[in-house]
Amino acid sequence: MAHHPDELSNTSDNEHFQEVLARASASGITRRNLIRGGVGLAALGSLPMLGACGGGDDGPTERALGFTPVGKSLLDNVVLPAGYTYTVLHATGDRLVSSIPAYSNRGTETDEWSMRVGDHHDGMDLYYIGSDGRYTTSDTGRAVLAVNHESSADAHFFHANGQTSNGQSGKKFSQFGEWDLGTRPASEVLKEMNHHGVSVVELRRGASGWTYVVDSIYNRRVTAQTPMRIGGPAAHLADIRAFMVTAYDPSGATSRGTLNNCGHGITPWGTYLACEENWAFYFNMPAGSPAVDAKTSESRRRYGVARAGLAATATSGVSQGWYTPSETDDRFTRWNPAPKGASAAADFRNEPNTFGYSVEIDPLSSSTPVKRVAMGRFAHEGAWCGLPVVGRPLAFYQGCDSRNEYIYKFVSAANWSASDIGGGLAAGDKYLNEGRLFAAKFNADGSGEWIELSITNPRIAAYTVYPFANQADVFINARHAADAVGATKMDRPEWGAVNPANGEIYMTLTNNSAANRTPNSTDAANPRAYADADGRRGTGNPNGHIIRFRERDNLSTATAFTWDIFLFGAEEDMPPNVNLSRLTDKNSFSSPDGLWFSKYTGICWIQTDDGAFTDETNCMLLAAIPGTVGDGSRVTVQNTMTVAGATMTANQDTFIGAALGEAKLRRFLVAPLGAEVTGITETADGKTLFVNIQHPGENTRAIGSAANFNFESQWPGNQGYGPAGRPRSATIVITRTDGGVIGV
Repeated sequence: MAHHPDELSNTSDNEHFQEVLARASASGITRRNLIRGGVGLAALGSLPMLGACGGGDDGPTERALGFTPVGKSLLDNVVLPAGYTYTVLHATGDRLVSSIPAYSNRGTETDEWSMRVGDHHDGMDLYYIGSDGRYTTSDTGRAVLAVNHESSADAHFFHANGQTSNGQSGKKFSQFGEWDLGTRPASEVLKEMNHHGVSVVELRRGASGWTYVVDSIYNRRVTAQTPMRIGGPAAHLADIRAFMVTAYDPSGATSRGTLNNCGHGITPWGTYLACEENWAFYFNMPAGSPAVDAKTSESRRRYGVARAGLAATATSGVSQGWYTPSETDDRFTRWNPAPKGASAAADFRNEPNTFGYSVEIDPLSSSTPVKRVAMGRFAHEGAWCGLPVVGRPLAFYQGCDSRNEYIYKFVSAANWSASDIGGGLAAGDKYLNEGRLFAAKFNADGSGEWIELSITNPRIAAYTVYPFANQADVFINARHAADAVGATKMDRPEWGAVNPANGEIYMTLTNNSAANRTPNSTDAANPRAYADADGRRGTGNPNGHIIRFRERDNLSTATAFTWDIFLFGAEEDMPPNVNLSRLTDKNSFSSPDGLWFSKYTGICWIQTDDGAFTDETNCMLLAAIPGTVGDGSRVTVQNTMTVAGATMTANQDTFIGAALGEAKLRRFLVAPLGAEVTGITETADGKTLFVNIQHPGENTRAIGSAANFNFESQWPGNQGYGPAGRPRSATIVITRTDGGVIGV
């Protein structure tokens, strides 16, 4: 995900693991009881990776990763191992229909961008097109690629002179545009709204590889203006719709648009989940607006909408100023959630309630996307399905991407049936509307529990910070519900992934700051507190880590699990109490973000979105052999850092997986300047890898006019793709020059 203003909105008093560990130690718990179920590393021997490379009974060896690791890079290009090459598939602004001009890369487009590839490429997946035009799991040489577009934070690149506010142009106030709330041009705002959402684009494989098809019947944009259906449990649907009532649809049955789609999910039946992350920053109430009621105010505060002005005295806020072009055109007024009418049906006070969901899209049809409310409302990083088992419920794992937020699980009420493959949104209604929502609690002894977020839970029913009215309220204010039940605050949960070999679940915890993480506030699942070696990002946990867990008996319905920490990000020259995974210059990394398993090779691919390490290297993609929960040991982390001028030290016990070394963890790709690496998928034969390069040149400043852009990056134009000049997010296609399988 792109960096965003990180206001801590979780002020609950849920305990950190330091308190849990103290109780555990007092009770005599000194070691972990490892739960070893599942097939673990042994199963990897049956994967094509080791069959092709001669793997034996000892599990993965150095032969499993068959490329020379790339070094750190500060080049303005994608760097790959010897024997690999890349091409650009599509980039921000590329047209999907021939009736509009090719992209100028000068910000001079006059169309509304509703049929151009969006900006900030993020999560994505590939869907093969069968001979009947419907979804198939077989490689047919034709497919659609669904790509998320996270934000228009760098919107100055696609306006001629940068973003305009109150008659001024070109100045980038902050990542999300900190405007003085002056009037913005409607044409700019429409472009920005249409950069969000999802691009669905047909691909075809030819002699030169995969390319995208202009004018395909499958080409489609889902944007911040696309009509959406509201989906939820039948027993609670009327209550859900009451929260969604706006002047757009007084019945609350529909809404408009999707925003900041970051990570994603693919369903077993073949649809796409485009998950809404930093949606809260687009709303703004100008000074003098009528006040909202106390409960609405508390809901908005917990979700960060408070930054967009709740009080009548608000004069500024973090916003794109989308509500400012008109006081009557509801394409713009919807971003002002002030209670201006006699009821919610007369204004857009409930508009924030319509964002923050997993949005299901059928990529091979023009059907109306559905917001799946029962999966919870928060800053969705993605939604990843556990291994489906016929006759059992499905589990979807989700992270809420903010510091000190939670990990969630949704369990379907319906049991999985393979006959639903290709069932589209009707199958989604079956599996994603009816089910139970849980939040995770990680215990100090290496165990964990899923706590159901139900109105019948006494802790939710008695919660006074935000008094819940009904189960619909619990779904829509899931952050408050997780606070109420005592879920574990985590170091910014981002992407998840499920190991296809054994069903274990991995989650990236990208980083945390000293405001939340000092030696005295660490816990077993978030065990480090230290200073960045170069002083670039202060103290706390600036390099992040990856946690993993196994459900009890490998059941999707389990309410207990076992966990450990797979990898700790670090610079290789950090001391051993920080570089706990023993990283070297060939595999050191910081701030893990994207995470994905190859079903063909079993490789765990790790993508980074970093600021602490970027003085030495741009962001990167690494390949790892995953191992299994419990393959390592218990360790004691010795934390030392300076807090308020004084040295603070404290030890923290945790559980860490086996050290991988360069044989099992290698750097595969380094991105251009200012970019993060995010979003990845592959073809069925493992021979083509699709990777997204997001916001190259993120730190560019626009100063007054197009001629004065101070470019940090000019990729991919500097490598011959499209018009040169301004940087563009893009999807790249990676292949081996010998035509072999990627990574082995």
